[in-house]
Amino acid sequence: MTLELYTSAFCAPCRTARRVVQEAARLVPAARVRETDVADDVERAAAERITSTPTVIVRDDAGREVFRAAGAPRLPQVLAAMGLALGR
Repeated sequence: MTLELYTSAFCAPCRTARRVVQEAARLVPAARVRETDVADDVERAAAERITSTPTVIVRDDAGREVFRAAGAPRLPQVLAAMGLALGR
């Protein structure tokens, strides 16, 4: 499972989202975290239809998106999405 975090350097809520994603990954060691700064990888952000930062996407092992949150999600939301990803 992958937790994708899309951020930008000037984004204050991105710090909150980063802490949530890092804590979720600490609690679920099977998770991989990939952070992308949208200014550094404009093509990837466009391909993923990222329109605001932060955006968090949870993908299962097959790469299917099971959860997307624009804005900083709460830890219980991310953990529930991770449970969905593991259950597939």
